[in-house]
Amino acid sequence: MRKLIKKLSDMRGMSGYEYRITGEIADILKKYADDVKIDNLGSVIAYKSCGKKNAPKIMIEAHCDEIGLIVTSITDEGYLTFANVGGVDNRTLPSTEVTVHGKKDLWGVVGIKPDYLLEQGKTVKIADLAVDTGLDAETVKEFVSVGDSITLPQSVGKLGKKQFSGKCLDDRASVAAVITVMKKLSGIPLDVDVYAVLAVQEEVGCRGGKTTAYGINPDMAIAIDVCHGITPDNSSNAFDVGSGAVISVGPNLHPKLTKKLFETAKCHNIKTETDVDGGNTGTDAWEIQTAQNGIATALLSIPLKYMHTSVETLAISDVKAVTKLLVEFIKEQKGDISWLNF
Repeated sequence: MRKLIKKLSDMRGMSGYEYRITGEIADILKKYADDVKIDNLGSVIAYKSCGKKNAPKIMIEAHCDEIGLIVTSITDEGYLTFANVGGVDNRTLPSTEVTVHGKKDLWGVVGIKPDYLLEQGKTVKIADLAVDTGLDAETVKEFVSVGDSITLPQSVGKLGKKQFSGKCLDDRASVAAVITVMKKLSGIPLDVDVYAVLAVQEEVGCRGGKTTAYGINPDMAIAIDVCHGITPDNSSNAFDVGSGAVISVGPNLHPKLTKKLFETAKCHNIKTETDVDGGNTGTDAWEIQTAQNGIATALLSIPLKYMHTSVETLAISDVKAVTKLLVEFIKEQKGDISWLNF
């Protein structure tokens, strides 16, 4: 699992530019699915048939895009100004290493005035920052254009014995869980058809989750994402990394499907926590729920420290807990899903 998470974390597919990685993700899934396709928006959809007529459809979904930056101008000196794509925390950008994806990839750093040159008490804004590639303006303009994407550093990797740190574990750790679920279901007789979705553009509007759910129109869907892990400066609405699969409850989530997930976890001694979301969960579950005539939707989350930075950190055991819960839940589903009805 750790190796797969690192492989996915090191991929560079910012929102709107996921085409750089979706082909490779699709190739991984082809080993475990009957069919894999990339839809018109760019999301990866892997299908595993149970071979039974009119079988219920279960969709498991995670988003594969990552936050990043986009080039807005090239200065006369060769510096690159930029804008955010997704929820990049501007406080973390100064002194960050980045990769600029132009005609060829260029390594660069985000520069800022030294502290003693800044006005007293001034807050750094994105307009004060620029990427420095170390190249002259003529060379930069040969390889870089306005609109090119910029991504954050590679993964840090193993952190202690049980944790992993790197970029875009939101939501590539969940992508790893979905892939592993499909791997573990290989060769196992099922009574339901399974659709594994790696959706695009979640970070800029939950777009891939919306379009794939509409196209598949599953009987039930389980979105997998991350939630906040407890850190020294935050214990509110957060969970210890290593506490297992976090199951959300609230109006965005189907109560009977959610209850079944809790029951499955208890039956198989899978550690869980409960997250209460009184409104928008901020995940693809929000859009999936209202696709077509409405879809029974649940949300599983992996506790994650330092969200939307280049050092997102989680416990591998939590990814495994989410994976096991999904596998066991899918295995126990039969042709009759009337229990979902209100």
